[in-house]
Amino acid sequence: MTEKERKLRILQALEETYPEAGPELHFTNPYETLVATILSAQCTDKQVNKVTPAVFARYPDADSMAKAELDDLFPMVKSCGFKSKAGNIVAACKIISEEYGGQVPATREELTKLPGVGRKTANVVLSNAFGVPAFAVDTHVFRVSNRLGLCKADSVEATERQMTKLIPEEKWGKAHHWLIWHGRRICKAQRPLCEECQLKEWCKEYQKTGSK
Repeated sequence: MTEKERKLRILQALEETYPEAGPELHFTNPYETLVATILSAQCTDKQVNKVTPAVFARYPDADSMAKAELDDLFPMVKSCGFKSKAGNIVAACKIISEEYGGQVPATREELTKLPGVGRKTANVVLSNAFGVPAFAVDTHVFRVSNRLGLCKADSVEATERQMTKLIPEEKWGKAHHWLIWHGRRICKAQRPLCEECQLKEWCKEYQKTGSK
């Protein structure tokens, strides 16, 4: 088996194992996608999903969020992390309200100019809210891609470049979720469940270290 064949076999197995893989954050439109994704940085999707129903009920769109007082919003999202997240959400929505007619922009260049929005968040919004081909690299994707040997990268940016060369563009969004689901369920950060992993025979890390 060539190196390329090994990688393609892993991707095929991931697709077969996680056919229903998709976002585990709850959102229904681009505005909600943006807010939930900003909140999810260094926070679990489960925790974000606990707070967003009340947030979206009180601030149902970017125009209403743009008028939010930080001291009102922060207590609602405090369990998701730093006060700066709440500040970034309000600031981003002010720009969206004033410069984009209340509609979340649909290009990476415009999104990454918003406060609190890096390339990963922009890619998540593009892929999930607008159906634009994009491959977002979060901690799970970075870890799993490199452990499996799908790429060999020391940065998020390099991981994205290598993975988008390997994966067909039409599968970027789905592949992002395959890797996240595998990372959360099997290839965990501290204690990967190697013996339960259906990919171990092709996994570079398992070939080097065996069962952990």
